[in-house]
Amino acid sequence: MPRTMRHDMLVGNEQEPAVGKSIDVLTQETVELLQQMIRNQCVNHGTPESGNEDRNARLLRDELEGIGVDFEVIEPAPGRSSMIARYEGTDPTAPSLCLMGHTDVVPVSPDGWMHDPFGGELITADDGTPEIWGRGAVDMLNLTSSMMVAFREIVRSGKRYPGDLIYFAVADEEAGGALGAKEIVDNHWDAIKCDYVLTENGGITTSTADGTTVMMTTGEKKGAFRHLEISGEPGHGSRPYRSDNALVKAAKIVTRMTEYEIAPKLDDMFRERVRALGLGAEMEDKLLDPDQVDAALASLPRGTASNLHSCCQMSFSPNMVNSGEKANTVPDRADLYVDIRVLPSETQDDADRHLRAIIGEDLLPSVKINRLFDSPDGPSMSSTDTPLWSALTDSVQMAYPTARVVPSMVTGGTDARFFRAKGVPAYGAGLLSNKVSFAEFGSRFHGHNERIDVESLKLTTELWLNVCNRLWA
Repeated sequence: MPRTMRHDMLVGNEQEPAVGKSIDVLTQETVELLQQMIRNQCVNHGTPESGNEDRNARLLRDELEGIGVDFEVIEPAPGRSSMIARYEGTDPTAPSLCLMGHTDVVPVSPDGWMHDPFGGELITADDGTPEIWGRGAVDMLNLTSSMMVAFREIVRSGKRYPGDLIYFAVADEEAGGALGAKEIVDNHWDAIKCDYVLTENGGITTSTADGTTVMMTTGEKKGAFRHLEISGEPGHGSRPYRSDNALVKAAKIVTRMTEYEIAPKLDDMFRERVRALGLGAEMEDKLLDPDQVDAALASLPRGTASNLHSCCQMSFSPNMVNSGEKANTVPDRADLYVDIRVLPSETQDDADRHLRAIIGEDLLPSVKINRLFDSPDGPSMSSTDTPLWSALTDSVQMAYPTARVVPSMVTGGTDARFFRAKGVPAYGAGLLSNKVSFAEFGSRFHGHNERIDVESLKLTTELWLNVCNRLWA
């Protein structure tokens, strides 16, 4: 059974609110907290014993000690702790807002880094931009730390809003959420119940001749992970002619997968994304033409092209294969693991239909398709017709007065999907400086040399404060 700890303190108006700290002071607090979270090395390898998110849960819990707020720590498995803090509003009928950030990070390949991936160092770039380096600086400890600083400042100042403000530091996002958001939403809903959610990732800023555009995430592709069990017949490796080699069949499937073509879906959200990149009228026209989009993508830088490709069609990535017992034996079994991501309008059955077409009639009798963890076929998009979206737009325009704020989709999965399945609108938010290009920022997710500039930390910390002021104005 999950272990639950609770710590209750008075929340009230017994004292006059303290003078709020300046945004520069709060930014420094975000920087320092982010550095500590990076150094805690909560690396999630996808196994129950990895993650060690309790390190960051304890760190964040300590940030709330003595300031007058309720918090709860839920630990479904040893060391896999998530923390929920709720600052009660003055009106039980007012909508509540949850700031959700995950505390785990993906593994690293240290040889590919210029600096210690868990050093959390503040390093000045060649152009004079100060940046925090380390695994999680972008995905998503920058948001988790800035959310905590904003939440703590609101509580510490004594300011009260009509609705509850919830801070949710969640474990296991990087491995699907079974020991984090899924567990808590499914089995501890009363603890996390809310009307709106802000989480990763949004606030990417682009500037073109048409002005500034800020993309906020309103939805995501859905995961349709598959395990293919491919059968053959064993034999001696010295006689491969006409052998029934399961690995050869797997190789054929992988080749067919990389060559498989799906008609792109060039909807309004895709058009807004293309427009925001400022690629020029000629390139925009090609990207929005079903007959020219493939050639146009092939001519773009890889980072930009891969993102746009995944935003307009179902994607297939064969990522793991295992076969055989000995080097001199023809394998009678191969296991192929495929990462499939479907668009919000598509279903798990759509994924299987395309997968069967890829495998082909000749190989299907040798293949068993197993569904691994799937995203539910429920909603994976949130409407922008909400007071929270209006508050986000107003808050962005405080930093970028003429900016267009447009809905966007992320190609990976986030914990927002568990709340959307409950009917709760969830947006990926944040606010980045214009110092890093769209393509460069995207390359830092799960990549080498992950880092975030301090100006983005400042903008994001201030965003959370402004959103709260405008949501409950």
